[in-house]
Amino acid sequence: MAAYSRNRFPLALVIAACSASLGHAADPVKDYPLRPVRLVSAFAAGGNSDMVGRLLAPKLAERLGQNFIVENRPGAGSMVGTAYVANATPDGHTILVMSGAFTAQAAVMKTLPFEPLRDFDWISMVVTYPFVVVVNAGSPIQTVGDLIGAARRNPGKLNYGSVGVGSVFQLAAELFNTMAGTDILHVPYRGSAEPMTELIAGRIDVIFTTLTGVYPQIQANRVRAIAVASLERSPQLPNVPTVAQTLPGYEVTSFAGLAVPRGTPRAVIARLNRELRAVLGEPDIRKRFIDLGGEVRPSSPEEMGRHLEGEIAKWKRIVAEKKIEIQ
Repeated sequence: MAAYSRNRFPLALVIAACSASLGHAADPVKDYPLRPVRLVSAFAAGGNSDMVGRLLAPKLAERLGQNFIVENRPGAGSMVGTAYVANATPDGHTILVMSGAFTAQAAVMKTLPFEPLRDFDWISMVVTYPFVVVVNAGSPIQTVGDLIGAARRNPGKLNYGSVGVGSVFQLAAELFNTMAGTDILHVPYRGSAEPMTELIAGRIDVIFTTLTGVYPQIQANRVRAIAVASLERSPQLPNVPTVAQTLPGYEVTSFAGLAVPRGTPRAVIARLNRELRAVLGEPDIRKRFIDLGGEVRPSSPEEMGRHLEGEIAKWKRIVAEKKIEIQ
């Protein structure tokens, strides 16, 4: 018995030490985040998703006690960065800052290096950006009605520019063609600056683009917005009517939202959603997004999922009807 008692005391100490160690081990859910968090933008620095990430990063870091670092991974029309997040460890430390390109790609591309609606869990919408219909400042087209009338009188004569085949900008214009019964021809360009340059020069008739991208040109009177594509008028352009006032039901908005790899713990997603909502409720953040041409729109993960599903379905109908293909 004496020998047994002498061996038992050290064993009890070992068990107690192990228990104490386990009691202080970090819980990857309760103690989230355990290390710096990456906000991945699938576009180069300076784009909308990059700006969203840089606005949110310091605020989220302040609330969650870890650095939030914006990481740009551009390439292949945002597919490189998006695929990177889809394949990341699902622990909440790698977050995708999504844009409207996500839904357009899901509708247009036959194959993608990720499954748009299966490889991600949604955190929340962040902001929406209304599209605007813009003409040259000297154009005789003053209203959506004028545009429809001119296009119907001269089928195939008017044209619009976009950043390329399959872009959300082309899809917005083709949705307009479908609903208005017009045939405004597509002129694709390779970058976002070219359509605007050509519109200002009078070599194309109209573009459908985000308010964020065109607002400085509108303010400088180089181009004129004839309508906004949101269902309600934009605070930045309160005197500009909506397309829906002439074409009921026409709505095109871009967005930014946050997503994580599928399988991220629900408690982590819930915390990120809660902290993001708090950040988006701050007056200075709301003002910054308004100044960028957006409107803060936080959501539940489920609401974000339904929005994405609806947008992808809408664009797939246009892609099929107009036979849009990426060469």
